[in-house]
Amino acid sequence: MARQRLNSGNTPSEDLPKPKLTKTTLKKAGKLLTYLKPYRGKFIVGMVFLFLSSLTALTFPALLGAMIDAAQDKQSYYWLPADIRTIGAISFVILFVQSLVSFFRIRLFVEVAEKSLADIRRDSYHNLITLPLDFFSNRRVGELNSRLSADLSQIQDTMTTTFAEIIRQIILLTGGVSLLFVVSGKLTLLNLSILPILVVVAVVFGRFIRKLSRQAQDKLAESNTVVQETLQGINNVKAFVNEAYEASRYSKSLQAVVKIAVKGATYRGIFASFIIFCLFGAVVAVIWYGSALVSAGDISVGDLTTYILYSIFVAGSMGSFPELYANIQKAIGASERVIEILDEQQEDAGLLQAEKTIENPIEGTIAFENVTFAYPSRREITVLKSVSFDVQAGEKLAIVGPSGTGKSTIAALVLQFYKPDSGRILFDGRAADDYPLTDIRSQVAIVPQDVLLFGGTIRENIAYGRLDAEAEEIITAAQRANAHDFIMDFPKGYDTMVGERGVKLSGGQRQRVAIARALLKDPAILILDEATSSLDSESERQVQQALEELMKGRTSIIIAHRLSTIREADQIVVVEAGKVVASGTHDSLMGKGEGLYHHLYQLQLAAK
Repeated sequence: MARQRLNSGNTPSEDLPKPKLTKTTLKKAGKLLTYLKPYRGKFIVGMVFLFLSSLTALTFPALLGAMIDAAQDKQSYYWLPADIRTIGAISFVILFVQSLVSFFRIRLFVEVAEKSLADIRRDSYHNLITLPLDFFSNRRVGELNSRLSADLSQIQDTMTTTFAEIIRQIILLTGGVSLLFVVSGKLTLLNLSILPILVVVAVVFGRFIRKLSRQAQDKLAESNTVVQETLQGINNVKAFVNEAYEASRYSKSLQAVVKIAVKGATYRGIFASFIIFCLFGAVVAVIWYGSALVSAGDISVGDLTTYILYSIFVAGSMGSFPELYANIQKAIGASERVIEILDEQQEDAGLLQAEKTIENPIEGTIAFENVTFAYPSRREITVLKSVSFDVQAGEKLAIVGPSGTGKSTIAALVLQFYKPDSGRILFDGRAADDYPLTDIRSQVAIVPQDVLLFGGTIRENIAYGRLDAEAEEIITAAQRANAHDFIMDFPKGYDTMVGERGVKLSGGQRQRVAIARALLKDPAILILDEATSSLDSESERQVQQALEELMKGRTSIIIAHRLSTIREADQIVVVEAGKVVASGTHDSLMGKGEGLYHHLYQLQLAAK
């Protein structure tokens, strides 16, 4: 049985591809560094403090070695006195300085990173909500949300911690290796002879183990898919008495997971044992060879102690680089995905203006002239084919036809969610392209079949039609929408929380809130997209009354499924297979005694 693994769009950040660090990827990620410019002063000061804290850290092994030699009445360095108290005092002074500069380093880097990330988040969100609708139709909501959360969090971690830590570890590594040669060149050469073996084995084994780890994750995902599919189709499983088959399939999947996991554990154990042997062997070799040098008088006990401490610094720095490099790779990948949003072309820059001043008022006359359209994501399917009609200001235009013929697409084109591939859309005799996008959308309102309410209060959802509306205006709009009574039946009235997507309200209640929102907007053009098709009879009656109030004195485009609701329309346009096949009033279309409209109307009468 062929099964397809499902992808929810919420891929964990650790599973996302880690791009190689090339000139191209670094250049792309470098675009985000421009957000540091407003804070470059604090960033430079933070870098100075970072440099100072790293340098002061390198002094401690030398001071501790000098302290041990001073205990034996020896002077390790000419610039330090052979006095334990003096060396101890100097150590505490340097420790205090390091603590101070470390505090300012962390404080400044976090401030710069947080402010820069806030700017990136703001610009990403602003650009995201001003992108054309086609952008969203090709992407999952979870994917876009991940870019604003997981991706930016990864960039945040890199800017606040990883970036500074890389610089710090580079200073400690280069400084530590240099000082190792200063303390003892012989011991350093011994360490360096072991290093290439460790690096080669770590790289080879590391790649092999990561490959096994990915295989184990894939197999585990497959077993989880079995559980998901079985539970989703549990009715079919039971109906066909296939419980034993599904249990066997899951057991086989788990066995494959265990097999790969055990194989991976075997190689990880070998690798870990080898690394432990090499690391502790290197320590034993250094102490053994160093003790021989102390006996020969080549170095002092303090020098050996200093050397061991610097070796720990160098080993710690080298050990941290793989993880830091992986974090940088993740941040580069996250940066590329965020930059994709920032580089997308906006619909209209004016969409982000707080004041929506209408420069070109529209009376409400609309005309479609030979409009042909196919959705950008489905170019092979032409939805509208040379569609032409016009409606005068204040009239009611009904658009009817079978499902999938392009009725809702006409509404989307009126709202300028998309541009026609050919032909023109005119408002008051002017081409739609001659109007700013904000002018058109500010004067068009839509009441859809499936109303989406935001998870705030009823008051906030009605006020979404006009954000500066007074409380009295909101109540008036609700009264005209036949919504005031049911709102006041709630204990908190207009301050009642509607829940996510409005789940706490019934379908009819949501529709009336949407109508109140449209009334408050007071548009010149109104679009009703099957606004009553999914309601029961009582809810439909109440919503229909509200719609009649809403349609007064404005151009109305009614996309209807129930033809009985559009008998009084000034014009009815019949659409079939993306073409206008007939138009006229209800009486004229029925008077023909034939045609699609007549057929559909008779079917609905017979169904009652």
